[in-house]
Amino acid sequence: MRGARFRFGCGSRRFKGLDPSDPVSWGDTVLNRVERNEMVTQHLPLVGYLVSDLCSKASHLSRDDLASAGAIALITSADSFDPGLGVPFGAFARRRILGAFADEMRASDWATRSARRRIKETMSVQETLSSALGRTPNVDEIASALGVQQSVVEAALADASRTLTPLDEAVVDTLAAETLSPEHSVLADERLQYLRAAVKSLPDRMRYVVEEIYFGDRTVKDLAAELGSTHAAVSQQRSEAIRLMRDGLTAHYADDPGQPFEPQSRITPRRRNDYLTQLSQSTSGGITRSAFPEGPVLNEAV
Repeated sequence: MRGARFRFGCGSRRFKGLDPSDPVSWGDTVLNRVERNEMVTQHLPLVGYLVSDLCSKASHLSRDDLASAGAIALITSADSFDPGLGVPFGAFARRRILGAFADEMRASDWATRSARRRIKETMSVQETLSSALGRTPNVDEIASALGVQQSVVEAALADASRTLTPLDEAVVDTLAAETLSPEHSVLADERLQYLRAAVKSLPDRMRYVVEEIYFGDRTVKDLAAELGSTHAAVSQQRSEAIRLMRDGLTAHYADDPGQPFEPQSRITPRRRNDYLTQLSQSTSGGITRSAFPEGPVLNEAV
């Protein structure tokens, strides 16, 4: 890894490599750099999952910066991990990665308190006028109600469209949550294992598209050129793969697995059943059926 560029997601940062034979101490365990790097590589999908999950809730965030911060946090987690704590490495690294996300968001937050207040006031007046007029008010009407110039309202509406995520203590506390208990850590790791199995069980074309976009840092445009297809066709493959994986999660974590559910995927019932059967076979005995907080599998935005 000497002099290498570490790249994940859409971002990249250069840092100094180390001799693969150098020992890494984890409590009473000593591993060399090759073994440590292998563990980091195995958990890279965790960074991608957390980046996609966060960006699905706040579309203005930079996937590039978050992916870079998360990858570096994963590496530093490997250096400081102690198996003697009784916590799986995935759960240990997850807390560090989310903490790095919180730091990155604090550093890159563009909106001041006054800007947030102006946006809140503008949106409140817009909603009030909409109810009173029975239609969406124009900029001049909002400006008159607020007693400000039209340019102020236009700026506030433009800022509001950027989907603000307030970086108050509640959000930071959510990102930098307490380390999970060993029991919940096992369940969280099992869900990550299930996600990997869900990707692996996809039809070949869909699996390739998902792996290249979310784990290989490829764009839809690049894949379309490689596959001799259109941008729309590749995007459709990606979206259908995500819907199919959501069907798999719904079926697997249902309170009553035998009950039918409303599928999101649009492929033929036979192909959907083939996927669900293969996924069930590949995870039987190794994945715990348990209640997890619902959340997106992958963010569909590139």
